[in-house]
Amino acid sequence: MSGEMMLVILIVIGIIGRASVLATAASVLLVMKLSHLDRFFPTLERRGLELGLLCLMLVVLIPLLSDRVSTKEIINSFFTIPGVLGIVGGLLATYFNGQGLGLLRSSPQLMVSIVIGSILGIVFLKGIPVGPLMAAAITALFLKLVQMFL
Repeated sequence: MSGEMMLVILIVIGIIGRASVLATAASVLLVMKLSHLDRFFPTLERRGLELGLLCLMLVVLIPLLSDRVSTKEIINSFFTIPGVLGIVGGLLATYFNGQGLGLLRSSPQLMVSIVIGSILGIVFLKGIPVGPLMAAAITALFLKLVQMFL
């Protein structure tokens, strides 16, 4: 199956599964490919994750600028159980996301399985798609657990 056909299938899955980000991303890539702009794929592949993380950080930091969270509240949160657990959660998430990125780089064919799992989670579990990187991180963790027990 060609890459273009796979993108069309992902567009359809994204539309049916109400995963508009997936459908949009696949559509943009398909348009780039059909417009002969695929020479930008290596740059997008190399820098796209950084751009996506930049946008995510911008969204997360906006409450600081809109005064919905004060500096005092932030500092005080470091000394609460949820604040400490948030730090630990952030540490673990970044570690596992690194493992997930390594998995995607070594086995990019898993991306389709991860996307389908994310869509199933949206449709049947009413989940929110936080992105393939976290899904890959959980997949990498599961693979390590399977390897430990087999």
